[in-house]
Amino acid sequence: MSTTGIIYKVKSNEYEFSFTAEEIEQTNIITRSPGNFHMISNHRSVNTKLVSEDINKKKFVIEVEGENYHIAINDELDQMLDKMGFDTTAAKQIKNIKAPMPGLVLEISVAEGQEVKQGDRIIILEAMKMENSIMIHCDASIKKIHVKAGQAVDKGQVLVELH
Repeated sequence: MSTTGIIYKVKSNEYEFSFTAEEIEQTNIITRSPGNFHMISNHRSVNTKLVSEDINKKKFVIEVEGENYHIAINDELDQMLDKMGFDTTAAKQIKNIKAPMPGLVLEISVAEGQEVKQGDRIIILEAMKMENSIMIHCDASIKKIHVKAGQAVDKGQVLVELH
């Protein structure tokens, strides 16, 4: 699988930055022992230690030269889900379901006030002659439905508001 063009967004403490897969590959990282690394990047030598990790949430605490950094990594899928109004971390609660692409609302599968479970279908959206089921990624309740069946929607438009 090619990593060309992949961009990772990283939040470290209060700073946000991004880097490419190519930049990662150009960094010389040597494992000294489990959780301890020596890294050379931009002609600078740095000793690092993995203090803690939550692989599923892509969150880490890394010690760099005696200072701890809380790291959260967003890959392409995380960034796409965020643009669609979803979030892969439990810390943030989903407030809106947004259209992932322009299209036509074919069917609304929920009603205002309804409780929904993770994986339930919310809306069927037709885009480029294909039916796309918009599913919910967490348990929630429907606060307000902003669209009607037969309505055309734009990418990013709020379809459903959640409690």
